[in-house]
Amino acid sequence: MWREWKRHPLALASLIYLCGVVAVALAAPWIAPYRYDAQNPEAVLQPPSAQHLLGTDELGRDVFSRLIYGARVSLTVVVQVELLEVLIGVTLGLLAGYFRGRVDTFIMRFTDMMFAFPDILLAILIVAILGPGLHNVFIALALTGWPSMARVVRSQTLALREREFVEAARAVGMSHVRILWRHILPNLLPTVVVAVTVNAAGVVLAESALSFLGLGAQPPTPSWGRMIDDARQLMRSHPMLLVYPALMLSLTVMALNFLGDGLRDMWDPRRTKG
Repeated sequence: MWREWKRHPLALASLIYLCGVVAVALAAPWIAPYRYDAQNPEAVLQPPSAQHLLGTDELGRDVFSRLIYGARVSLTVVVQVELLEVLIGVTLGLLAGYFRGRVDTFIMRFTDMMFAFPDILLAILIVAILGPGLHNVFIALALTGWPSMARVVRSQTLALREREFVEAARAVGMSHVRILWRHILPNLLPTVVVAVTVNAAGVVLAESALSFLGLGAQPPTPSWGRMIDDARQLMRSHPMLLVYPALMLSLTVMALNFLGDGLRDMWDPRRTKG
């Protein structure tokens, strides 16, 4: 395993970075020097100092603390969305690929209908109907994100159902549920993990975009997208207020993409081993 990771240094560096972000987000109440909503009117727009490592914003709130809690918000949304995407997408993809016929046609036509709408526009429509807030953002992103997972799982299931071990399981009278659970689903796990890792980058961007538009995290809850929106008005006089959350967002999205690409290469059986 270590030999495989050494072949993909960007993936390894991304994994280390993401583990650090997760650890910091989980330990936010103990690491952050201030509460994310603590205001100090006497320390408005202060530069970085010993008291405020990254300075303060227009309300005197500590930027470093808000970045840490913003990571917690983004990761919470990612975990919730990906769990629901996997539940819906894997279930429908398994059913479509294994049973084929009318079941496949019905599920795939519904999936194609979902693909007809741009994800972010459909998510904006759903949040606009349900109302702004992180809970509704989670629902909107999960409802718009599962079709890609279903399509990937279906294509892999179509290939696996013709393999010898599945034919042998049918020959001994094993039920469809048992075949799906014991033989097909375990062989899909690498594909699902890679898809989740790559999709997570899109979820982080989408959540930040919705928060930037005022549909996601509501004040005073910090979100990287919300922090970028708040810093727009001060971009000329205090550009670093915009740089900090934008940098964290960019690094996290790139790390998720690099990790997904590395995992895909490591688990691709067709890749030539050196």
